[in-house]
Amino acid sequence: MASRPLTQTLAEDPLGGTVRRTVLPNGLRILTEAIPAMRSVSFGVWVGIGSRDETPALSGVSHFLEHLLFKGTKRRSALEISSQIEAVGGETNAFTAKEYTCYYARVLDADLPLAIDVVCDLVIDSVLTDADVETERGVILEEIAMHDDEPGDEVHDVFTEAIFGNHPLGRQISGTVASISALTRKQIDGFYRRRYLPSQMVVAAAGNLDHAKVVKAVRAAFAGLSTAADPAPRRSRTTRVPARSGQVVVRNKDTEQAHLVLGCVGYPRQHENRFALGALNNVLGGGMSSRLFQQIREQRGLAYSVYSFTSQYSDAGLFGVYAGCAPGKVEEVLAITRDELARVAQDGISDAEVERGKGMLKGAVVLGLEDTGSRMSRLGKGELLYDELLSVDEVLRRVDLVTPETVRQVAGELLSRPMSLAVIGDFDDQAFAGALG
Repeated sequence: MASRPLTQTLAEDPLGGTVRRTVLPNGLRILTEAIPAMRSVSFGVWVGIGSRDETPALSGVSHFLEHLLFKGTKRRSALEISSQIEAVGGETNAFTAKEYTCYYARVLDADLPLAIDVVCDLVIDSVLTDADVETERGVILEEIAMHDDEPGDEVHDVFTEAIFGNHPLGRQISGTVASISALTRKQIDGFYRRRYLPSQMVVAAAGNLDHAKVVKAVRAAFAGLSTAADPAPRRSRTTRVPARSGQVVVRNKDTEQAHLVLGCVGYPRQHENRFALGALNNVLGGGMSSRLFQQIREQRGLAYSVYSFTSQYSDAGLFGVYAGCAPGKVEEVLAITRDELARVAQDGISDAEVERGKGMLKGAVVLGLEDTGSRMSRLGKGELLYDELLSVDEVLRRVDLVTPETVRQVAGELLSRPMSLAVIGDFDDQAFAGALG
């Protein structure tokens, strides 16, 4: 393996800046997008480890670790981690997903060296003391309780579990009260040492920066982790995730509103028809002009919030429709939703609707990249999750290539799949036993 880093220019994006990629000898990948017109920089360390990489006994450990890494390193206390970034007007945070975890900071361009030092320090050199484990255990248990008090969020977890069951994709990212209560410092530290390796990480930065200087600073920050390695391969796209259909799960809660998700198995992240699915999703429930919004809210006033959504993973996906309504209106909302999905599956959608759905998709792509944080995320996710990093122009071109026939084909295939239903509200277990026909 070469002792010097390998650098290449990936794109000269007319809607952004120059994207460069460097691979260090230890397998760490560094991607930057230089945008001289910006006065800020977003810097992130993306780790290709998430909640689906946990055993049942370690459920929630990735999210637990995300909390703990901000509690202190050998060089900084928890207060110093936050205060050093805030003293220059910046912000730092992190989030855990099912297939990755990200730690990031956004600062003025002149303060990028500080952001690199702080974020890299907390990611690779945290101390994980017993006292901090116990403190954050209480914080996470409170976070789980808060989530359980938000049925509009909880119903999505119930739906995901209904589809994927005991597979790691079916578990909550935060873990459960039982799993978090049982995790030990030794288990968390072992997961950290085994999983948080340079070869599993991607560094991404976007804004007013110099690629060579970023590489130099990151290489210095990772100097203690210099074992030669190749970047970890992307997750397999050929594995088969067991999924269930025809599930009806009711979680009884005394809530003012009932919350429901009706949906089915969707497409994985790199499916050839993912752009057609995006357009279809917009037409069905992606905005105020969508069919479901018009039918359920505008014309009948049955719900305040109603939308469709997709979730994609490397080897699996979900499609669903969410609605929150008065308990007495659930059956009507459910019937309208089922009828509309069946109608689209059978009859398709018009060419004009397809064009509107594509326009919404293109607008979301471009408008969602007008700050350094979103551009940094595009680099990190692109390297970790996809086989290629598409320029914005290339994404727009692929959306333009979507035909009405392809969207109608996707609608007929996807919406004809057996559906599952998740409901939270004041109902007994058998309230919707015949809801799926």
